[in-house]
Amino acid sequence: MSVTDVTDLYEEYGEDRLPPGQRETSKFPVLSKGNTPKFDPDTWEFRVTGAVEDELTFDYDEFRNLPSVTQRQDFHCVTGWSKFDCEFEGVTFPELAERAGVHDDATHVMFSALDDYTTNLPLEECMRDEVLFTWQFDGEDLPPDHGGPLRVVTPHKYAYKGAKWVCGVEFLTEAERGYWERRGYSNTANPWNEERYS
Repeated sequence: MSVTDVTDLYEEYGEDRLPPGQRETSKFPVLSKGNTPKFDPDTWEFRVTGAVEDELTFDYDEFRNLPSVTQRQDFHCVTGWSKFDCEFEGVTFPELAERAGVHDDATHVMFSALDDYTTNLPLEECMRDEVLFTWQFDGEDLPPDHGGPLRVVTPHKYAYKGAKWVCGVEFLTEAERGYWERRGYSNTANPWNEERYS
């Protein structure tokens, strides 16, 4: 499968690929709010709900069979490290949104995860092909401690906006805050403006 390089995305936000206050690392550190949840492919399901024409439910195989892309992205953690040139395979956010038929009054999105984690973004920040529901990292299935079987990646935001173990998306008609956003982390999370905390 061909790989689309989107590592020049930073040009929308700043002059430097490495956002201010970040250090580049070749490792991929593991950071989570708690323990890695158990995953059973036989019972796992992904749900699209809220302000949509068609609420959707996918089992594991159905989700993996959706049209996918592979992208080379950068990954920025709010704790101060960045990993360049990560290759992720998955489904773009616009692909799911188109299948569900988003209502005109939808303005925000809430992502939910197997460990009850939540995180939010404005709809317009999600409607980019770089926002991926990914199951593969550098050619191999995403490890459980990095969010496998499925996580969101948001290369234009700090990584806490990309839920690990994601299992649902709700389209909202007004803003709500997710787990870290309610605990003092930035609601906007732009790495090039160092929007770490609210």
